Formats: sequence, C-alpha cells, structure tokens
Amino acid sequence: MRQIETDIAVIGAGPAGLSAAYQAAAAGAKVTLIDENKRPGGQLFKQIHKFFGSREHHAGVRGYLIGEELLTQVKESGADVMLDSLVYGLLPDKSVGVIHEGLNYSVKAKKIIIASGAKENYMAFPGSTLPGVMGAGAAQTMINVNRVLPGKRILMVGSGNVGLIVSYQLMQAGAEVVALVEGAPKIGGYGVHAGKLRRAGVPIYVSHTIKQVYGKEEVEGVQIAALDEHWNMIEGTEQDFDVDTVCLAVGLNPMTELAWMVGCKFDYIPAFGGHVPLHDRNMETTVKGVYVAGDITGVEEASSAMEEGNMAGVAAAESLGYLSHEEAAVKKEQIQNRLNVLRSGVFGERRKSSKEKQLADMESYQKGEMTR
Repeated sequence: MRQIETDIAVIGAGPAGLSAAYQAAAAGAKVTLIDENKRPGGQLFKQIHKFFGSREHHAGVRGYLIGEELLTQVKESGADVMLDSLVYGLLPDKSVGVIHEGLNYSVKAKKIIIASGAKENYMAFPGSTLPGVMGAGAAQTMINVNRVLPGKRILMVGSGNVGLIVSYQLMQAGAEVVALVEGAPKIGGYGVHAGKLRRAGVPIYVSHTIKQVYGKEEVEGVQIAALDEHWNMIEGTEQDFDVDTVCLAVGLNPMTELAWMVGCKFDYIPAFGGHVPLHDRNMETTVKGVYVAGDITGVEEASSAMEEGNMAGVAAAESLGYLSHEEAAVKKEQIQNRLNVLRSGVFGERRKSSKEKQLADMESYQKGEMTR
C-alpha cells in the first residue's frame, strides 16, 4: 500500500470540495483533493443554465463556467488533485483508503473534509427496471457532458428544479418531452423554469403519478393516473403516452456512508433529504477534525454548497494554524452572511430553519444533552 501524507484531505471535487480545497490551500495548507470521476467539478459541468441570485453567487453565469473558474483557482492554489480515485474507507485516525489507477493508497491527513454530495432517489413501479427508465441527473450527464441523447420521446417525473431544468435541456438537445408528471398538487420548483416548459407546449400533470411502464426489452410507453388527496390512484383516470424514456426527478439524499463509517453522529431532517451528520458553524462534525460541506449536510443549491465548502476550508486551515483567529473570523463572517442571504426569502426559509435545527442539535450534543 502506498502512503500519502497531507494536512487536509478533501473527499469530493464538486462545488463544495473545490471551494474547500481552494480556501485551505490558498491559506498555505497542503491539500489533497480526491474524486472518483475523471473530471472534477461535480454537478457544475452538467449545468448549462444561468445561476440566480446576486453577483457574489455568480448570477447570470452558467454552471459549467463557474466550475471552470473554481478549477482554475484550485490549480493556482497548489492543491494536489487525485482524479479517477475511489475512496472506499475512512478511519477515525484520519486515514483515507483510496484506489487510484489500480493501486491501493492510504492518505493520512490531519484534517478531513467530506464533500461527497448526494445521490438520486429511485421510484418503484411496474416496469421500472426496463432499459430507458433513468434518473434525471443521469440524463443530464448524457446530454450535457457526454453529448448523447437518452431518448427521443421522454416523460419526466418530478417538478422540482431538477425536473424542470433537465426537461428544458432535453428539449434543447433535440428530444421531445411529452409530459411532466408531479405527485404533489402543485409544482415544486421555480415558476420561471415551469413557465419555459409551458410556453414550449409541455403539459404538466400535478396530482398524478406513474401507474406502469410497459415494453418488451425497453421502454415503449407509460401509463399515468391521477391521485386523490390521500395519494391513492383514482381508477378511470389513466392516460397512456408513447415514450421511449422515463426520467425520474424525485429528489436526492445525502451520500453519508463515509461519515457513518468514521463515527459521526447524525440527525434526521426530512427537508434535507434524510439522515445528515451533525456539525457546528465551522462545519466540524462530532468527530474532531472531520468536517462536512455541501449536499452531505443536506441537499441545497450549488451556491450553498460552495459557501459551506468555503467555511470548512477556512475552519480547517485555521485549526492547523495557517490562518490566525482574527483572519479566519473575518472570512467566516463574510461566508456566513452570504449563506444567510441564500437562505432568505420564500424558498430559503425551510432550509434556514432546518439548518438552525441542525446547529441547535449539535450544540445540544456538545453539551451532553443529546446522545444519538
């Protein structure tokens, strides 16, 4: 087994991991950034749409351009980047087990930042295992990264921002989105995204779900049905669509396996996608020296992930003496202010209250009032 020693190991080179690596390396720490993909950037390189928000949060800039900017910053900071590298284990002594280019490595770090992101939820129904049923994120990767059209006639399930945005991008790539289906009685994402679909003629069926997908060797069609107020299918409301692809945009849940493995304490917060590791305002978990950032702390937007990465990177660098407490305090206040802006307004309040609960539970744990 080959050995690598570093100050800070950052696991995951998405928006949060890149931001964390940049902040820590720019402060002077030796940083090793590890990612299983052949290209860093995570979700950013799928995102060809322009970001919302303020200038500080790259308003009006397309996601992949933000990714390129972050990559440039990380390279200039001097951080070491290990791509195509699978992290298979994390021990309390901060040893990270990695398989890189077919070889086994042990990365020994003084501090760990886990920025592993989130994975797509799945939905089971008759025919759900047929080729042609896939996650919306997988479809987005195919069209925006690999330049491959997943199908010609597509039905999208889920009206959150992912479902709405990916539907429009599929249309831009040349597919026909025959309908969008949403189980809830109203659309879950931003009205501006839904409006683009409606103007393009895509019907949106709220309070509907998939009853079955049919086909011999692959998807050949789909049947949907209306739902009552108890989420039960209403007989006689079935509609059939001739499609070759069904995309599922039914939520994400944090990829927390490494945090469980290293012994972090967790809390269950439905608004954040399920079980999430407790952490304090520095993004440090209940395992001292292990930090988290991005969707592992609760599924939010890429802008929030980047700011949490900034916070974790600054805090880890400060803990090792690369930033004075005064320098770190100024940076943390700026980062926290930007996070507060992101979590304000109608769409941010639930996230803000959930994050406050998470922090309050962490404080209770630190006081010995919480044992889970």
